[in-house]
Amino acid sequence: MNKKLMNLLWLVVAALLVLPAGSAFAAKKRLAFSGGPDGGTFQYFSNGMSTRLSKDLADVEVTNMASAGSVENIRRVNSGDADFGIAYSGDTYLARHGKLPKDPNNYANVHAIAYLYGAPAHLVVLEKSGITKVEDLKGKRVAVGGAGSGAAASAQRYFTSLGLWDQMNVEFIGYSKAASAMGDRLIDAMWVFAGFPNASVIQAAASNRVRVLSTVSAGEKAGFFTTFPFYTQVTIPAGTYSGVDYDVTTFQDSALWVANASLDPQLVYEATKDIFSPRSLAYLVKVKSTAKAMSVEGALSGVVTPVSQGAANFWKENGLTLTDAQKP
Repeated sequence: MNKKLMNLLWLVVAALLVLPAGSAFAAKKRLAFSGGPDGGTFQYFSNGMSTRLSKDLADVEVTNMASAGSVENIRRVNSGDADFGIAYSGDTYLARHGKLPKDPNNYANVHAIAYLYGAPAHLVVLEKSGITKVEDLKGKRVAVGGAGSGAAASAQRYFTSLGLWDQMNVEFIGYSKAASAMGDRLIDAMWVFAGFPNASVIQAAASNRVRVLSTVSAGEKAGFFTTFPFYTQVTIPAGTYSGVDYDVTTFQDSALWVANASLDPQLVYEATKDIFSPRSLAYLVKVKSTAKAMSVEGALSGVVTPVSQGAANFWKENGLTLTDAQKP
């Protein structure tokens, strides 16, 4: 090896020795983001958010993970198998208090970061059915979603609170089949728990004149919102569905961005700041239009469990006040 080449090698070694630890040669921190089934809204969000974080945060690489959904994400994040995830506020609350169906474990290591979007309850009947309020469903045939679905679980909570669950003829069928069944007069009402406008409600309203019932007043009288504080009021605007030319007050569960409680607060702070930047929000809307619901102002909507310390610091800096239930 000639002397000139040897000198060059020594210069390279010397340069490497003086590079700071946070240089481009440092190993990237690898994080896992647990989303949802392929093609589902959770998966669109987790994939889009993972992409932004990997691109924008120095020395961080976030990998998107497919998942069965909310409850699996809670279990993964709680155990540390995933660093980030998406979960419904209701599941997060119940999991923290050991009240998940057939699962008494307490999942206290799951902290909220922010509200992403809502899934409102739609209670749909035919306009000529004579059903004008929730209480009229006594003795009626009501489709509540597939057995074991989140829609069916929310329906059971709601109608049980009202004392109606055992007084209705409950049908466990999916949304699209329910819309067809209502058109054929095989059921009297359908329960849909999803963002609006929903394709199956559109389907029902396209072939028949329908009425969408308010669920809030009956729920308030029954103490439903006290028992299940993770549900929040929302309005389905007039004109969302054909023939429904009035606002409908109802309630929703909230899809939340969550993190493992032991994740570095500064990293969570930077991640929150990045995702809620105007550039990232615009990107996420292109990935999934549902992301229009995201904003700094509404970031704590529907959150009734502790917020990650790093996220809490960011929200406080941006003028938000955490409730006692939200404080880390």
